[in-house]
Amino acid sequence: MIEKLNNLKTEVSAGIDSVKDLKSLEEFRIKYLSRNGILHSLFEEFKSVDKESKGKTGKALNEFKNFLQEIFDKKKEDLNSGMSVNESKTDYSLPGRTGNKGTKHLIAQAIEEINGIFENIGFKVYYGNEIEDEYHNFDALNTPAYHPSRDMQDTFYVDGKGKDRVYLLRTHTSPGQIRVMENTKPPVRVIVPGKCYRNEAISSRSLAFFHQIEGLYVDKKVTFRALKGTLNYFAKEYFGKSLKTRLRPSYFPFTEPSAEMDVECYLCKSKGCNVCKYTGWLEIAGCGMVDPNVFKMVGYDPEVYSGFAFGMGIERTLMVKHGIPDIRIFYENDIRFLKQF
Repeated sequence: MIEKLNNLKTEVSAGIDSVKDLKSLEEFRIKYLSRNGILHSLFEEFKSVDKESKGKTGKALNEFKNFLQEIFDKKKEDLNSGMSVNESKTDYSLPGRTGNKGTKHLIAQAIEEINGIFENIGFKVYYGNEIEDEYHNFDALNTPAYHPSRDMQDTFYVDGKGKDRVYLLRTHTSPGQIRVMENTKPPVRVIVPGKCYRNEAISSRSLAFFHQIEGLYVDKKVTFRALKGTLNYFAKEYFGKSLKTRLRPSYFPFTEPSAEMDVECYLCKSKGCNVCKYTGWLEIAGCGMVDPNVFKMVGYDPEVYSGFAFGMGIERTLMVKHGIPDIRIFYENDIRFLKQF
């Protein structure tokens, strides 16, 4: 029987090399290790071995059993770690899976693009404070004490007061231009992007939280013509060369004279609709020549220097550019909307 075991061991060693997949490995297991396999029949045969040979034969039989199990386990491990294409559950003909890298929010993209447009013509970017004091938000911008924008109905005041200042969430990015002028000698050419807060009713065109970009240019002999040219340059670069624009008189405490820039309505093409209130135009920016009183607050001589300032809402500008009918969509986090940009 020992000779028979040696012959089987040689047979198994040669036969295991022909096992190339899990199916043939299962056939190997059935032939040698199953209840009806060769190993089981050998143990049945061992029962009839004479007593003198039982010890030596039993030892050889157990060694053969261990040999079979080890060679089976090793082959199974090898096949599982490197399964053939035919046996694998993976379909390699399918398209590869790619992770969603995500994108910047539409508003962040717009701020970067607008910053770039103005940087191309010499403007620098300054980021101001979201929590401002009343002096920089109102007083230094020539806003009188009786102006309605100071009321609680329009401004979010912060609880607690400093020694000589009242603090609030800035209502526009214009305080940034004051802080720049306080620390910079002319000429000044800067834009101030950022978040703003106003206690307004929520509607399709207004929110209590929004983004704005303020622009300021101060030097000797700066004219209203330069202001118009700068804003026209921006509008053509951002919206397209064919877009119609206009300036109309307006009022802001910190500019004189003041104006508002309109662009043709993106929905009705200036024919008149509900979005443009049937005027055919949409406001995108307020602007004007810096009021001499503002220059005096920051120590600039209004007899020597002149300048212009402008401010535009990012959300409304995007509504014009992309034909978005409701400002609230920007903050609903609807992936179907965000993925379009």
